[in-house]
Amino acid sequence: MTAVDDRPMTTGMVKIFEELEPPEGVKMELLRGVIVMMASPDIVHNMIVADVQDQIPRQRWSRLQTQDVNILEEASEPVPDLVVVARDALPDSGRLLPSKLVAMVVEVVSKSSVHQDYVIKRSIYAGGKIPAYLILDPIMRHCVLLTKPAGEGEDADYLSQEIIKFGDPVPLDVLGLELDTSEFGTLPNVRPHRYP
Repeated sequence: MTAVDDRPMTTGMVKIFEELEPPEGVKMELLRGVIVMMASPDIVHNMIVADVQDQIPRQRWSRLQTQDVNILEEASEPVPDLVVVARDALPDSGRLLPSKLVAMVVEVVSKSSVHQDYVIKRSIYAGGKIPAYLILDPIMRHCVLLTKPAGEGEDADYLSQEIIKFGDPVPLDVLGLELDTSEFGTLPNVRPHRYP
C-alpha cells in the first residue's frame, strides 16, 4: 500500500511558484497548489477588460491588471484580469494584494479558462471573502455577477448569482455604479459551454 500525503502544499508550492520565470507572453497563476499557464489573451478579451476599467472611476477606485491576489489559507495566488480596490485601501507596494482589501475581481472567459473561471476561481475568491466576482463571458455573451461570499476552502461559494446578457446593464452595488456592457465583443466560432 502506498502512503499518500494529502496535506496542503502551501509553503513549498508557493515558494516554487514564486521562483519560476514564465516565458514571454505567458500568464502564470497558482490555483490550489496547481501552476496554471496561459497564452496571451485575445483582442476581444483585452478590449472587454479595458472597457470595464474605463467605466470605474479612478478618483475612488484603483483598477489593477495583472495583480497577484493573496488568498489566506489557500495555496493560491490568482491573477484576475482586473482587480478593483478602494484607492485609500491600496498598499504602497508589494507583489501580493491581500484579498481582504479587494472590492471586486473580474475575469474574462477564454476558450481555455472556462472551468477555472466558473469553478475553481469561484470558490477561491469566495474563500478569500472578495465581495463581488464578475465573470464576463464573450463565448456565451453574458455576465455572471457573484456576491455574498460564504464558506471556507473548496466548499466556499457565492450565495448570490445574477446572469445578465451582454447589452444589458450590470448593477455593481459594491462599486456604486452600473456597468454598460453594450460594447462588449464576443468570440466567434467557439463552441458553447455548460457553465454557470
